[in-house]
This record gives sequence, structure tokens and C-alpha cells, in this order.
Amino acid sequence: MSKSVLTDKKVVVLMGGPGAEREVSLRSGQAVTDALASGGIPAKPVDVAGTDVHLPDGTDFVFNMIHGTFGEDGGLQDALDRTGVPYTGEGAEGSRLAFDKILTKHRFQENGIPTAEWAVIRDGDAPPFDPPLVLKAPRQGSSVGVHIIKTPESLALAQADCLRYGADILVEKFFAGRELTVGILGDRALPVIEIVAEGGFYDYAHKYTRGATNYFVPAPLDEDSSRAVQEAALAAHQSLGLEVYSRVDVLLGQNGAINVMEINTIPGMTETSLLPKAAAAVGISFPDLCLRIAEISLTRFSAP
Repeated sequence: MSKSVLTDKKVVVLMGGPGAEREVSLRSGQAVTDALASGGIPAKPVDVAGTDVHLPDGTDFVFNMIHGTFGEDGGLQDALDRTGVPYTGEGAEGSRLAFDKILTKHRFQENGIPTAEWAVIRDGDAPPFDPPLVLKAPRQGSSVGVHIIKTPESLALAQADCLRYGADILVEKFFAGRELTVGILGDRALPVIEIVAEGGFYDYAHKYTRGATNYFVPAPLDEDSSRAVQEAALAAHQSLGLEVYSRVDVLLGQNGAINVMEINTIPGMTETSLLPKAAAAVGISFPDLCLRIAEISLTRFSAP
């Protein structure tokens, strides 16, 4: 792909942010900065420490690599929209929908996307399902505030941890299955990746520790199962009105049942990240992936 979409533009890469995923964001941002430079596009990295964003004078385009709070929840998108400077990824509305797991579940339900049975509880409420079940802080990423509850005795501590991040807790019936993820680029589903974490739970440490998890790209699935997972992931992406790119997390049961769990609109771009792995499997290099994301994002901005 030609680098023409960013030629002669003053490009800024935003990274860091105020959330729990700050350190990962800094790594993603540096990786993107380096990738753009390798393609002949000098980009200025900017570390955003809080929720005030000050773009360098003359900025023409922003590559948003702030994961989680502020960067992925619509806050940064609102701020950038006020500047009029185009940026990578979804707009404020799509970002808010995808970041909030409860709003996402409602959309899945409305659009017939296969997902685990769920409910919302608050402090003092008992979950409507017996263990095993899953508790999630609904507005965090990278498995922050996610707990698999196998016994009633472990429930109280898990609820207390979830409540550190907000008043609502998403509760899901436990769904046993193979852990998969699907990158979406525009209207294309990339190859399915299977994730096999040591110990069985793909938590924050497994996501960002080299060697703690095995990834199979493409996933060792039969053709029909692979296609079904890709179709479910793309449908989930589109059910939220998303247009640019995302990574959709899916569980596949032994009987072929599919559980679409959540959608990440600013997926990681580090050396252990999954979207670049999926792109590489179909011949899209990391620098070219960055340029394609920029091109699709600019198309979104130019749409009437």
C-alpha cells in the first residue's frame, strides 16, 4: 500500500493516558511510531498523562494508541472532534458503546449476536446465577476487573474488586470454550487466533508477558467453525456501528456454540499483540497495517 494517505501530513501518536492500561499504551504508541518511521512517515509521540490533550501546532492527523479509560471510551474522541483534526479509530459514539460492556451486551441482544446469558448487579446484590460465573468491571480493558467465580466463597472479594472501578458489575454465566479472537479491518475479518494461556485464564499478566501464552495463527479450526467465528465477530463489530478496526473476543464451545464476549476498538499494538499477528498471517506487515488503519479512518472522516 502506498504511504500517500499520510505523506506531507504532520502526524502525532497519542499514548499513555490516565487509565490502568497506561504502560501497555506507551508500548503500543512507541511501536506504531517506529512502524510509521520505517515507512518514511515521521510521527511525533505525545504522552498524555491526564485528560487534557494539547496537540502540537500544525497537527494534521492523530494516531490514537491510548487504551482503555479516556482513549477508548469516547472521551478522547470528543476532545479531538472539537479540534477538527482527524484521528484513527471509531468516533465518540462507537467508542463509548464498545467500551461499556453493558451497552455492548444490549446491542448484541438487539442484533441477535450470540453471547453468554448476563445480568447487571450493584453493591449488595446477589448474582442471579450460581457459580461458575464471571464478574466483570464493565468499563475496563485488558482483563482488569475480571473474575471467574467457581465457588460462593470467592464471590465477595471479587465483587469488592469490581466495585473499585464503578457502581455496576456485569455478571455472565460461565461459558466453557476455546478462547479465540478475530481482528476486523474495515469490513474484513482477519484470520482467527486461538489463545492458550498457561493456567487457563488469559489475564493481564498473560496478555503482556512474553512466553506466558501460546498463540495459534490461524487457529486450528475446521473451515466451517473458522468461518462461523469470523462471521459472528464481523456481525458483532457492525452491530455497534463500527467502521474502522477492532478486535473481537470470542469463545467457541465444544458443541460449536459461540459466545461473543467483547470488542476492543483500540486493540494493543505491542510485540505480543494479536491484531498485528492476524494481519501478518495474510501478508499485511506491521507498517502497512498502521497505514491501512489510517486510510480507513480518513475515509470515515470524509464520509458525508
